[in-house]
Amino acid sequence: MNDSSRLDATFLALADPTRRAILARLALGEASVSELAEPFDMSQPAVSKHLKMLERAGMISRGRDEQRRPCRIEPKPLEAAQAWIEHYREIWDANFARLDTLLQELQAPKKSGKQRKKK
Repeated sequence: MNDSSRLDATFLALADPTRRAILARLALGEASVSELAEPFDMSQPAVSKHLKMLERAGMISRGRDEQRRPCRIEPKPLEAAQAWIEHYREIWDANFARLDTLLQELQAPKKSGKQRKKK
C-alpha cells in the first residue's frame, strides 16, 4: 500500500464515529472484542467489521493471549494523518499571517507626502 492509499484508509476509518470511539477506548490500553463491543448497541460481528476496517488501515493490531485476542492501537497511521494535516495548517497559518499584515497596512493612517510646518 502506498502512502496515499494508507492516508485514504486512515481517513476512511476515522470517518465513522464508532471506529473513532473504538480508537479512543484503545488509546487507554488494549481490549478484547467483547470489551470493545460493550458500549455499543450492535452485535459482536458488527463490531468485528469495524475492527477489520481499522486493522486494514493499520490503526490497530490484534495479538494472542491464551484464549483472548486483545486489540491495541497502532500510532503510525495517526502520525501520518497528523503530519498531512500539519503541513496544511502551516500553509493556512502563513496565509493568515499575510492577511493580517495586509489588514494592518490598510488600517494604518496614511501619511501625506507634504508635511505641515508649525509656526
